[in-house]
Amino acid sequence: MSHARTHSGYRTGGLWAAAGISFAALIAGSAVALFAMLEFDERCMQGITEGPGRLLRTRDQAFPPATVCEYTGGDIVSFGGHGVLALLLWSTLLIMVACLFLALLAECFDPRPGSPLVMPMSRAEKLRRTGTALTVTGSLFLLLYALAGWKLLVGPSSACSTGADWGSNAPATLEYSFFPPQATCQYTSGMTERMNPGWVASLTAQSAAPALLAAVGFALAWRRWSVERTVPRPEEGPAAAPPATDSEDAH
Repeated sequence: MSHARTHSGYRTGGLWAAAGISFAALIAGSAVALFAMLEFDERCMQGITEGPGRLLRTRDQAFPPATVCEYTGGDIVSFGGHGVLALLLWSTLLIMVACLFLALLAECFDPRPGSPLVMPMSRAEKLRRTGTALTVTGSLFLLLYALAGWKLLVGPSSACSTGADWGSNAPATLEYSFFPPQATCQYTSGMTERMNPGWVASLTAQSAAPALLAAVGFALAWRRWSVERTVPRPEEGPAAAPPATDSEDAH
């Protein structure tokens, strides 16, 4: 009879499917909100969209994507920033984040078989699954970081002037940080501005969390797989002594 242990892993297919559907809904809803932002600020400035009081200024809201027209008596927000669409965007974002982190957290455990939430899975299969999760989340983080921080990687002290021919009017880089990728730029006029919008730097930093969690799950799966390879199986133990022959029994 075999004494080898049956290994298992949590069923995460449903969580990944829910995260994927939520992500698709989030992209579609954000596209609608971005489309609604087109020329919304111009409509406020031209008086086509009326608000309470005098128009003070307009600004863009990162999430939900919207343009906000600020009046003396209150704000007027484009379609994506209120109502059903805003509720949909927040709901899909929360569902996606919750499902993603639950799926990645499940990879860090080594459950025993017997539960309906658990499925038989070899160490090699678990290693491949966690490796795939790490590849996806790690690639997303690297892509976002490359888009937001490539100027810092080229030259931190001259990040604000990298990528354009400023001549003698190049902005100075007052301070910078690699994580999150951000820098404070000062132009020759004396005006200061951030190299990246605040939400871009925050999103890049936050994308490191699922990649880190996936890395922990992969490291644990790798360790369990390595230990299983080094521990001999019961049938591979010391060979039993051969039976005694008749001549040996005589002695």
